Amino acid sequence: MKYDFTSVMDRRGKDSIAVERIPFPDAAVAEGFDRIPMWVADMNFPTAPSICEHMAERIKHPAFGYYDATKEYYDSIISWQKRRNGVEGLTKEAIGYENGVLGCVAAALQAFSAPGEAILVHSPTYVGFTGTLNENGRKIVHSELKRDQDGIWRMDYDDMDQKLRENHIHLAIFCTPHNPTGRVWEREEIERAMEVYKKNDCVVISDEIWSDLTLGDFRHIPTQTVSEDAKNRTIAIYAPTKTFNLAGLIGSYHIVYNPYLRDRLRKQSGLSHYNSMNVLSMHALIGAYGQEGEAWLEELRQVLTENTGWACRYIAEHFEGVEAACPQGTYMLYLDCRKWCEKTGVSMDDLIRSGIRVGVIWQDGRPFCHPDTIRMNLALPFSRVKEAFERLEKYVFHTDR
Repeated sequence: MKYDFTSVMDRRGKDSIAVERIPFPDAAVAEGFDRIPMWVADMNFPTAPSICEHMAERIKHPAFGYYDATKEYYDSIISWQKRRNGVEGLTKEAIGYENGVLGCVAAALQAFSAPGEAILVHSPTYVGFTGTLNENGRKIVHSELKRDQDGIWRMDYDDMDQKLRENHIHLAIFCTPHNPTGRVWEREEIERAMEVYKKNDCVVISDEIWSDLTLGDFRHIPTQTVSEDAKNRTIAIYAPTKTFNLAGLIGSYHIVYNPYLRDRLRKQSGLSHYNSMNVLSMHALIGAYGQEGEAWLEELRQVLTENTGWACRYIAEHFEGVEAACPQGTYMLYLDCRKWCEKTGVSMDDLIRSGIRVGVIWQDGRPFCHPDTIRMNLALPFSRVKEAFERLEKYVFHTDR
């Protein structure tokens, strides 16, 4: 490979919550174990060199005053969406900057719903949605995803329709690819979901931040491309921050074709006078969305595909009672530990702490609205993934309890 996905970066003292924070109460790493960060959705790889090069070139000019987003910024997004997602006809007018996906979600909630109003989300549910909905005084209504006979997570369209009707819901959040399950929805699945939303007159917030990080032969289908109606009822949100590990730079963007939706969203987003990009994040996006950034991404997708495939096989062979639907996208693994806990009598709290005790800093999956679960980040050099799973087998999931 041309790019480095094998070196283990020492991120200590470099402002990283992934390595500095333990996300579970009263949990600690025992002496003799180093930390393997596998919780927050933050990759442990050096980002694409073209990003650093573009920012470094801009830093050479020692003035950082007020500025406008450049034509190159918008052209980079338009070209990226065409090359990666087959999007035709995208124009600058449909693109708008957002400080973050959740910031855009919050603005859309304020623009298209009232306090106390119900909003539909799928469960398991990304914790960021839960927090944003609660903090903005909205009522959360879940439509549960179900695993089929092959273990694949599926939407329940009848349940969605019933929940929308019974709760008089006219705003829904759709996550594609889905976090935390890792489902990459097929075109027919998105079409059916959008028909349900259309039938119930719903504006759809489509979080597509994971769109670039599909695995193997899976490919992202933008929600707005499945029909003309979907194009005009959807607020789609993207970002290079997840793809290229740039969360610390801030910078997402929406694509909204419907002028009515776009004008209301932009007005709400701008009321704080804070929703404006950093000049370096603009140059980071330009560096990310060029040819070298795309080449780096293709190598990354191969690494993530290999990591997730290996991890799923390892779990099936070594962790009796632990189930995981191998993700089709993202780099997160969602473990169902119910059978293991029932068999061993170990509580979920103790299970999570036991992993952290041996340096595997994983994440409690229960706040994602599904019981007995753990979420794991596999965006690390394979040597670290292997070490983590071997520790789990030896010290945590061993069968001689």
